[in-house]
Amino acid sequence: MRRSLNYKHLHYFWAVVRAGGVTRAAEKLHLTPQTLSGQLKQLEDSVGVALFTPVGKRLELTEAGRVAYSYADEMFSLAAELGEALKALPAGREQSFRVGVADAVPKSVAHRLIAPAQQLSDPFRLVCREGKLENLLAELALHRLDCVLSIRPVPPGLSLRSYNHKLGSSAIGLYAARALQLPDMVFPRCLHGQPLLLPSEDSPVRGQLMDWFEEQRVVPHVVGEFDDTALMKTFGRAGGGVFPAPIAIRDEIDHAYDALLLGPTGTIEESYYAISTERRVSHPGVRAMIDVAASTLANELVQRAPRP
Repeated sequence: MRRSLNYKHLHYFWAVVRAGGVTRAAEKLHLTPQTLSGQLKQLEDSVGVALFTPVGKRLELTEAGRVAYSYADEMFSLAAELGEALKALPAGREQSFRVGVADAVPKSVAHRLIAPAQQLSDPFRLVCREGKLENLLAELALHRLDCVLSIRPVPPGLSLRSYNHKLGSSAIGLYAARALQLPDMVFPRCLHGQPLLLPSEDSPVRGQLMDWFEEQRVVPHVVGEFDDTALMKTFGRAGGGVFPAPIAIRDEIDHAYDALLLGPTGTIEESYYAISTERRVSHPGVRAMIDVAASTLANELVQRAPRP
């Protein structure tokens, strides 16, 4: 007769799969490999099926092992969510709202998206971290962040239990500093042969922009590529070249970078996502950000049109 499932053994099994082997998992769990192997054997005895099969010096999951891991991953990920949800409850002290902002997200858009969370009746301390999306997602997986703001969803194939909450989108326009002298021609013909600043190839709009130029039979001269869109705009302000940016923040670009909107880029849009490890968001800051973006901010981003 099968014994009841031992959840400590199941956690060890889950840890071994995530670590990629018994030895590495044993180091993280502060156990000897022999002890850990014994715990795995007891788990297999209790469920009555083999979870691993030896392949050379490695262990690979059996079909039963893959099924067991999918359940275990869901269980222990939900347990982590529970811990985060409980920590988010008021406890007589100031809460924190830890947001990772991918470097490709325009700073003014990030502020606009995060600001509603600061209007909550229960105060909290805002902590913003900026960096590469992949690095921020690693911090999110370790529950060092409550959410990550990004212009793209989680990349496929990344082994992270996460959920993409779309906040809104904005049409993309092309801007030029007043100091940049462009030919007296109709947009977008005035861009032919002119210096162009672009986001890096990781940006979802980069390829779309190049396709759009080809459709318009316009060939600008790419003179710079940037991971940080704020740095790209700074070079644009100095007259370094034409640059793309959301139409939704054109007034801010005009004011901060002394640059005018030349025109839209057809149907190209930049989308914004809040990425969390929770399907049902519990943190009030993340919840406020999603709710306001869905009801008002997203409409503003989509509906604002360029000036004639």
